[in-house]
Amino acid sequence: MINAFLVFNGQGQPRLTKFYTQLDTSIQQRLISEIFTLVSNRPPGSCNFLPLPPLLASASSSSPNSPDAPSLVTYRNYATLYFIIISTATESPLALIDLIQVYVEALDRLFENVCELDLIFNFETLHAALGEMVVGGAVIETGMERIVAGVRAQGTVAKRPVNEGKGGGLTGGLGAGLGMGGMVWHGR
Repeated sequence: MINAFLVFNGQGQPRLTKFYTQLDTSIQQRLISEIFTLVSNRPPGSCNFLPLPPLLASASSSSPNSPDAPSLVTYRNYATLYFIIISTATESPLALIDLIQVYVEALDRLFENVCELDLIFNFETLHAALGEMVVGGAVIETGMERIVAGVRAQGTVAKRPVNEGKGGGLTGGLGAGLGMGGMVWHGR
């Protein structure tokens, strides 16, 4: 089960926070601040998943609705953004990495070369795309065309992408994008 899906920029500012497990607001805030530090300080070449540290795991398990399985942090870094999933250890970390990849590619198609400004000014689209993929912490869809079509059918995509005509993207000023058209993969 997915407990949370988080997106941070390189400075640790949350761009998306979605919790599927009932947690007190104070615990959510603590997880948000400490998870970014944990992931951003990983050395280059580290694998993209790790156990949730005991201190955070005990905080997240204090919820009456949280599962007893230990928690796992899975993440990918694209350009200036970190995409992070906190899940039970019963979830396949490789499947979660693929889920993040599908999410980024869906955003790239929805925004035509997504950049951080798209995430800031069109947060409804971020939530709609995630809502097409994950419901109640369970993955329900990973088909790119169905996700994009579902979001477009909801009418939550901006009529004109924020980065249109700017060269789009997140590196080198606002250089190359997140998605497949200009994806910058940092092999962590």
